[in-house]
Amino acid sequence: MRRQYLSREGDRLVRRQGGEIVWIEPWGEHSLRVRATRQRAIDTSQDWALEPPAPATPDITIGEGEARISNGRITATIDRYGIVEFTNQDGQRLLREYWQVLDIGPETSSIAIPGRAYQPVLGSDDCELTVSFQPQPGEKIYGLGQRQIAELDLKGCTLELAHRNSQASIPFALSSRGYGFLWNNPAIGRVTFGKNVTEWYAARTGQLDYWITAGDTPAQVEEAYAGATGKTPMMPDWATGFWQCKLRYKTQDELLAVAREYKRRELPISVIVADFFHWPQQGEWKFDPQFWPDPDAMIAELRELGIELMVSIWPTVDVNSENYDEMEDRGLLVRTDRGAGTQMEFMGNEVFFDATNPEAQAFVWARAKENYFDKGVRVFWLDEAEPELVTHSGQYDWDVIRYQAGPALKVGNLYPVGYARAFYEGQQAAGQAGICNLIRCCWAGSQKYATLLWSGDVHSTFASFRMQYAAGLNAGLSGIPWWTTDIGGFTGGNGEDPEFRELLVRWFQWGVFCPVTRLHGFREPQEFTGEATWRTFNEVLGSGAANEVWSYGEDVYQILAGCLRTREALRPYVREQMTAAHQRGTPVMRPLFYDFPADPTAWEVEDQYLFGPDVLVAPILAYQQRERAVYLPPGRTWVEVATGTEHAGGQTVTVAAPLELTPVFAAAGSAVLEVLSGRG
Repeated sequence: MRRQYLSREGDRLVRRQGGEIVWIEPWGEHSLRVRATRQRAIDTSQDWALEPPAPATPDITIGEGEARISNGRITATIDRYGIVEFTNQDGQRLLREYWQVLDIGPETSSIAIPGRAYQPVLGSDDCELTVSFQPQPGEKIYGLGQRQIAELDLKGCTLELAHRNSQASIPFALSSRGYGFLWNNPAIGRVTFGKNVTEWYAARTGQLDYWITAGDTPAQVEEAYAGATGKTPMMPDWATGFWQCKLRYKTQDELLAVAREYKRRELPISVIVADFFHWPQQGEWKFDPQFWPDPDAMIAELRELGIELMVSIWPTVDVNSENYDEMEDRGLLVRTDRGAGTQMEFMGNEVFFDATNPEAQAFVWARAKENYFDKGVRVFWLDEAEPELVTHSGQYDWDVIRYQAGPALKVGNLYPVGYARAFYEGQQAAGQAGICNLIRCCWAGSQKYATLLWSGDVHSTFASFRMQYAAGLNAGLSGIPWWTTDIGGFTGGNGEDPEFRELLVRWFQWGVFCPVTRLHGFREPQEFTGEATWRTFNEVLGSGAANEVWSYGEDVYQILAGCLRTREALRPYVREQMTAAHQRGTPVMRPLFYDFPADPTAWEVEDQYLFGPDVLVAPILAYQQRERAVYLPPGRTWVEVATGTEHAGGQTVTVAAPLELTPVFAAAGSAVLEVLSGRG
């Protein structure tokens, strides 16, 4: 008699065979979660990125050698080989595991390769895990966080599942086939969207864990994903304005002089930034009194000017800092299993605080609250959030790093989530309403901790600019609606160079139509030199060249000042988009196909986007480009803002792009058209 290896356990479909346990269960509307292991039992202690779901009653059918579970628009089938397949409500295949089964039949092979492969990590209960899926003809893939690549469609790419400076690995994929897929695993790994196979790999883990949802439109998929991992809070009003920053304002007087000059010129400004090394030492979260003698008065004056002060926070703790010994004794620092105990060497020898440890989170927040929050600071710049594990070896040594939550190879991608959570929950407990903190890295679920992701220390080149465009759109599709860049790029850029001035203008014009408009950069000529130590940094080291909107000549100034006024006028429209992001998880900036999924051409356009539903932006991404073709989606009349010319949708038009403007269109009859035309 054939043994029964498929069963229903509550609202869960279970398969037990060959030493493997597989669970498939509803997890939110039209969504399923799949977990599997070769250990004795499924570990239910961690949901990682997933929020607890509302109760659901799936339809489960168990037949001879096959079983099905349906939850709204999605159905999973597991057959006698153990192969899992997902279909939508119309019976169309969404995703099927790729197995090569040693048998005779229409989908079998003379080679036996499982679609779920567990390679034991000797000496532990963990394994290396590879899960394979069949590729779909013509499929396009989006999301996967923030990458420094020009590709928007990620089909054909191999991507590292790990964080680096400017790379935020968020393992969520949006498919043009009508599904969203979350690799719910914080391990270091990779994913390949190949022509012959899609393959997800974790270097070290205890079990397989992924979530999948079906939707008739990209919006339905994104809304389900936001519901499963948590929605972003409502962005505070001040954050929708202009943010001024450079590397770095060296003193309290220098920062105040810039703030006063913006106000003297009657230029809109919402935030100004005290960047890194305003502190005495890494791991001492406070103002250096030699250069910032009266932060209380400084913050009070800024508040009177209507400007919020953001301060830079680094998670690094230098071995010579005042907090190092206590944090080491209490086990609040990241550990190194072998080799040198320090994990970063930048102006000293540093160890990271362990952001996966709640006690370490509380310790760092307590210092920040005493020295910043209690003085009136309400915005924090959570830098180095990957964390940047670069030592003298020049590479990220994940294999020797250990957090309280486990080895970095197994849980390393969790670090930015704990970092953001420490400040968000600390600010909440202190009574702050309206939280928005800038951060250099995110993982799935980070958005619920009021994170504003920025694209890191990118270069001041047109090639880098092009990558930020793709990075921002895919970050939004990965569930991170609050996103920004260093306008003009961070590294390099000489204010006397005509090409850089043009780059700055084009980047700024685009930045007006990003979720947050923020100017930052490390400009040439630089005063900074890496030869100094922490003991001399604040005394002998300076910054980069000036980086205010008036720093690049009168012609550039007039263009940038106009951009600031446009952004200020757009703020009510931006607030509407932030409401949609908060309520439904809608990306503020998104590809054309998000709003026009039935239009095949909208899926092909990779150099323009929608800013909310009514503004179409066609950025200029090349040096000395003075016109470009723009595709206008069907079903609406689009008005070219610069000229007032109306164009029917469903066509491509060629428009002028002189240096003083970037092509922007607004939907006819929309309120934002009146604003952009200067009539609203």
